[in-house]
Amino acid sequence: MKLREWLGEMGMSSLKINSKFMEMPWAPTSADKEAAWELYVELLTRVTTQHLVHGSGDEKAVLDSVHKIFDLTRDTIKKHGSPCLEFAKIAIVVLNQKIRPFTSKWQEVVARDGFEDPGNCKLFRKELLQLQDVLTIYTRMLANIASIEDLTILEDV
Repeated sequence: MKLREWLGEMGMSSLKINSKFMEMPWAPTSADKEAAWELYVELLTRVTTQHLVHGSGDEKAVLDSVHKIFDLTRDTIKKHGSPCLEFAKIAIVVLNQKIRPFTSKWQEVVARDGFEDPGNCKLFRKELLQLQDVLTIYTRMLANIASIEDLTILEDV
């Protein structure tokens, strides 16, 4: 299977990846599987994929949790090294194309004390829901890479 086909099956064909990489065989190694499992656990247990009840939670804490995915991903890639290249290809693109635009925008709002404005908080939560949809797909992709049962729909919310 090629990376392009796998991304299509996973529902993430919107990622912009160099066509050279898209046509390469998709063959995760055991290091890819271990790395995917580690990040899967992190995403599955964070607000990145878990519903935030209206009126609860703190927007700044949520943003910090989403931003922490950068450190977690970097640490995972460094820990498993070059043998987890397939994982790294997907993880880096998701960070740069899906998570970074969200965190960059909202870090600027935080810098201006923008979460003091209820309108900003409402918009943040709306955009968080959109990001959570994408990150839920990403979490399912990680489960697929790790060859484990997907638990993203374990709870009935």
